Amino acid sequence: MTDSWATSGVDLHVELGGSGLRTGLTKALREAVRTGRLAPGTRLPSSRSLAVDLGVARNTVADAYAELVAEGWLTARQGSGTRVAERAAPRRAVPAAAARRAVRREPAYSLVPGRPDLAFFPRAEWLKAARRALTAAPHEAFGYGDPRGRVELRTAVAEYVARARGVRATPDRVVVCSGFVHGLTLLAGVLRQRRVREVAVESYGLGFHRDLLTEAGLRTAALGFDAYGSRTGELAGLRGAGAVLLTPAHQFPIGLALHPDRRTAAVDWARATGGLILEDDYDGEFRYDRQPVGALQGLDPERVVYLGTASKALAPGLRLGWMVLPESLVEEVTAAKGAVDWASSALDQLTLAEFIGSGAYDRHVRSMRLRYRRRRDQLVAAVAERAPDVRVTGIAAGLHAVLELPPGTERSVVQAAAWQGLALAGVDGFRHPSARRDRDALVVGYATPPDSAWAGALDALCRALP
Repeated sequence: MTDSWATSGVDLHVELGGSGLRTGLTKALREAVRTGRLAPGTRLPSSRSLAVDLGVARNTVADAYAELVAEGWLTARQGSGTRVAERAAPRRAVPAAAARRAVRREPAYSLVPGRPDLAFFPRAEWLKAARRALTAAPHEAFGYGDPRGRVELRTAVAEYVARARGVRATPDRVVVCSGFVHGLTLLAGVLRQRRVREVAVESYGLGFHRDLLTEAGLRTAALGFDAYGSRTGELAGLRGAGAVLLTPAHQFPIGLALHPDRRTAAVDWARATGGLILEDDYDGEFRYDRQPVGALQGLDPERVVYLGTASKALAPGLRLGWMVLPESLVEEVTAAKGAVDWASSALDQLTLAEFIGSGAYDRHVRSMRLRYRRRRDQLVAAVAERAPDVRVTGIAAGLHAVLELPPGTERSVVQAAAWQGLALAGVDGFRHPSARRDRDALVVGYATPPDSAWAGALDALCRALP
């Protein structure tokens, strides 16, 4: 006899078998617990409810429960009902190699770059924005949606990036994505369909961005780098390149703003060749000691794709980013994204639109800008006092600093930091494989540690420096 129930406890398919109702029920429940289909702590239906659902006498269920309680499979307490007993999981043999890995301690501190201070995510303001957005949301907002993203967010983003970053944007040119990587993935596919075979990249950058391009079937060629940023004049000599990926506002990881002449050279190359500039506006909102550097996209909206995200200003876990596209790319990128918007929650998009439109986004960015500047100043002061031979650069903007080291010392300093319980990144880990190794440095992210760990992280860093 086979049946199922839907009661206040659980839904569970029961095979009662043919050996008697009580025996069959006891065996079915025991097997469900043993195999994990009934998890520890699960509350079972009352004997009366289960008896009605299965069409058996209540005593049959009560007796089956009592037998399983006696065996230790179930527990029964007055007022708490009958539940699956908590059972210790069997101990599994651990391979020797895994055992050795298990004893490795996690670092006590981390100054790895690229991460904001998540403890200061504006929960209360975000919740207020979410409530307002949910209240005002039209019914159709809960459908599959426009693949370009919610029009409310596209409108808010277009207004914000025009005002704050000098981007020439309209809502119909904005496509919402789940972050920079998602946007770059879509663009890489479109470039491949356009028969582009090579994308120029900066000598230093994130390796997984280069890997993403490579996996899409695109070669990457590294541009030279000097005190003025990426040598974009070299683009003219790259005969196979159809696009270039740049971080012009605050180069990651070196930390320079691209020189105006280099910006002009990149745009001139794109106009002359029909190429595209993919602008990663990395850290563009966090500037401290200089006037904000406007987005490169403002020089030529038809040749530059602007990519921004909420990852640094708010949190990467929101999975919200945006592209401002040349008119000629909108249809292709939208088609690459799919027939509907499957990438980002409509409610999160509406919430971010409300958050931006209410001014909460600007207020939060200004607040975090002050906080990160204090962190940066404390880092610079500590290094100047305890390691005066180490030069700190790339600090006019962003969430990280570059600590220039004596030649040949980068690897030993990173290792010394690990002995101090500090996770650090050396600049060589960001170098393009074909680029010449021309510096030893640390890329220190000062946004990540919580306040309680900041002093300890600084102390561990200074102890590791030469």
